[in-house]
Amino acid sequence: MSNAVYLLFGATGDLARRKLFPAFYALYREGKLSENFAVVGLARRARTNEQFRDDLLSSIREFARYDVSKDEQFNRFAEHFEYMSLDIHNVEGFRELKRLTDSLDEKFNVGGNRLFYLALAPELFGSVSYNIREGGLLEVDGWHRLVIEKPFGYDLPSAEKLNAELRQVFKEKDVYRIDHYLGKEMVQNIGVLRFANAFFEPLWNNKYIANIQITLSETVGVEDRGGYYDHSGALRDMAQNHMLQMLAIMAMESPSRLHPEDIRDEKVKVFRSLRGFQNAEEVRRHVVRGQYASGEAKGKPLAAYRSEPSVNPESTTETYFAAKVFVDNFRWAGVPFYIRTGKRLPVKTTEVVVEFKNVPNNVYLAQKHELEPNLLVFRINPMEGIYMKMNAKRPGSEGSVIPIAMDFCQSCQVGLNTPEAYERLLYDAARGDSTYFTRWDEVSLAWEFIDKIAEAWRESEGDLENYPAGSWGPDRAKALLAEDGFKWWPVNGQHEGEVAWAMNLGNQ
Repeated sequence: MSNAVYLLFGATGDLARRKLFPAFYALYREGKLSENFAVVGLARRARTNEQFRDDLLSSIREFARYDVSKDEQFNRFAEHFEYMSLDIHNVEGFRELKRLTDSLDEKFNVGGNRLFYLALAPELFGSVSYNIREGGLLEVDGWHRLVIEKPFGYDLPSAEKLNAELRQVFKEKDVYRIDHYLGKEMVQNIGVLRFANAFFEPLWNNKYIANIQITLSETVGVEDRGGYYDHSGALRDMAQNHMLQMLAIMAMESPSRLHPEDIRDEKVKVFRSLRGFQNAEEVRRHVVRGQYASGEAKGKPLAAYRSEPSVNPESTTETYFAAKVFVDNFRWAGVPFYIRTGKRLPVKTTEVVVEFKNVPNNVYLAQKHELEPNLLVFRINPMEGIYMKMNAKRPGSEGSVIPIAMDFCQSCQVGLNTPEAYERLLYDAARGDSTYFTRWDEVSLAWEFIDKIAEAWRESEGDLENYPAGSWGPDRAKALLAEDGFKWWPVNGQHEGEVAWAMNLGNQ
């Protein structure tokens, strides 16, 4: 990992506490972060270095993968962290920040490298970038990189404006836009499984695959994010980034080289091939928009979205989104990609289900038995692993066919103590590896696709459907697949239950 001074804007915020401080600590414990680094925490509120390091220790105790109580070297790690109160609208403060970073550069023999991490609201990215430049912080001998969080804008025009502001200060190659789902172990594993196994790639097309289902479900409501979420919704908060990125990884072609730009080029080709919605009627047919009403989960009553704190009591913001999407290229023509995400659903999970086409009905076995389609499932969160469902003869029977499972549980094998997404992404940004960060053309094409849906929704607010909190969303989401003869497959390990039920049935 390259030596650097890391300037963390928003250092007193929730992201820093839950993800970034534990990520720095894990990288240090694993030897990926040498002694030649410094972290400067920046925020408006006044804090001493001692208070900041106490916050650091508290964060690591609560959220880190490693037990800090068994670390005799923690104080040496904490010495690399300093705090500075900064008004991001005052350029003189940035000049003072330069003096601090220069002194830390010399103290820790960093070499002039700077990584600016903006854990801030998007509307502040541009002005902070200007002040970074005007404060002289880019006048260094080493490299400088900018890491920014989603959302990158709220629609295509705002994203274009934001990108234009950033490009006046930073080159595109130095801008690292985080989508933390790209840092997850199993998301990164999808490409390896697809392209490194000869029995997958020949089948990865419209001749053999019936549909692909991508589910990202959350059990929580909006919690303390009601003010933000009510202006964002599931479409902008989850679909524009996480959902479309996972779709692109499933649909992309093999890159010619394992080079970041070649890999991202292939994802861009997928975004360019997305079939856009031409009018509100198409959106109505292919997209489901829902909002949770009151309900219950595990016997506990759950409030409706409109009753949540900081939410407009008459809000039409969607908390559920599902869509049937097509990738119009030679490989995927005619194959529906079903995507869904929502809050207050029964389980928290992220899974991708690949449903293969069934054997022809005139085949002998298909005439005698109701064969289930073969499934390949990528479990991304919270359990990581790969699941395959196939048909086989029930032992001891006269040709009775039952579904069986082949299950690789990565979490069971290596435990839940695998690296967090932010550890990988922070590590990659410091090394200059942009593979799992989103490029501007990816972002703009994704917004172009999403904006057509948002525009149609503005024209017809009556399309919003309520669903009970704790359920799997509006009934229309089931009908979306049923119209094509498909169904949503169970998620979050429920496949095993289905297979076990079938095997027990066969034993009766």
